[in-house]
Parts: sequence; structure tokens; C-alpha cells
Amino acid sequence: MHFSFLIPLCTGLVTGYVAKKCNDEIAYLTGLFTVISLILSLVLAPWQFQLVLLILVLVSTNRFLH
Repeated sequence: MHFSFLIPLCTGLVTGYVAKKCNDEIAYLTGLFTVISLILSLVLAPWQFQLVLLILVLVSTNRFLH
């Protein structure tokens, strides 16, 4: 299994941290970059990781609905 999907994920987490600490207009740009890189990492993730994430989301939403 290739772990290349972790590169945009880690980049997105770092830029999200920078955006949280910054109060300028650059925070909006880094926030946008964070969202794009997180979506890209989900697209590049292997199907096993996507399946586990889907199951976690379904279980957590089912628990919150009841």
C-alpha cells in the first residue's frame, strides 16, 4: 500500500495550524489550501482506508441521530 496520500494530508494539517495562528488575510488562503489538500488526500487514499473512514462516519452519524 502506498502512503503517498499522507503527503497532502500532512501539508493540509500544517497549513491549518498556520491558518489558526494567523489573523491576516493569508489565513483565508491557507484555510482554502487546507480544504483542497484534505480532499486530495481522501481521493488518493487506498480503498481500504476509504472504507474504514466510511464505516466510522456511518457509525458516528447513526449514534448522533438516536
